[in-house]
Amino acid sequence: MFTGIIETTGRVTEIITKGTNKTFRIESPLSYSVKIDESISHNGACLTVEDIGVGEHKVTAVAETLVKANLDQWQEGTIVNLERSLLPSSRIGGHFVQGHVDCTARCEKIKSRDGSHEIEFSFPKKFASLVIEKGSVCIDGISLTAFGVKKATFNVVIIPYTYEHTNFKYLKEGDDVNLEFDLIGKYILRKLSLEK
Repeated sequence: MFTGIIETTGRVTEIITKGTNKTFRIESPLSYSVKIDESISHNGACLTVEDIGVGEHKVTAVAETLVKANLDQWQEGTIVNLERSLLPSSRIGGHFVQGHVDCTARCEKIKSRDGSHEIEFSFPKKFASLVIEKGSVCIDGISLTAFGVKKATFNVVIIPYTYEHTNFKYLKEGDDVNLEFDLIGKYILRKLSLEK
């Protein structure tokens, strides 16, 4: 479980494809403090640390993750957002995030708003009921508030701190990002669907 408050970023230094899996070496300041078998959110995808080097760690994404998330688009040099799992004693600064990516969304427009950035994303219409005005969404592991919600688009505003301390500063129109919808909303929708 995560909160969507990014601790730091990392850089992909190596990618190995084996069968339907992809293994990534990630170089980051966080790698010095992680342990083998620890869960870390990488751009919102929960991956398990398999090996640790000096200032780097290794994780593997299985086919299910590669299909739903944008990890297949990563290259050597790609910058990723990192967050370690939530401790029971931690404050929840964002919202409950599982690290289970639901789908990808596409960056449609980026507008500078005199210090902040307003970004419009499009996403598959079949998930429309999971995005609500002023509701929480997780984009590349970052807990954000959606507004201007339409059937297949929504907007978020990125404050200067988040822009400077995450990979959002590298985001371009047309890029795909990982999207995880609010956990509570998913449970409510599931319950309602079973009562029909």
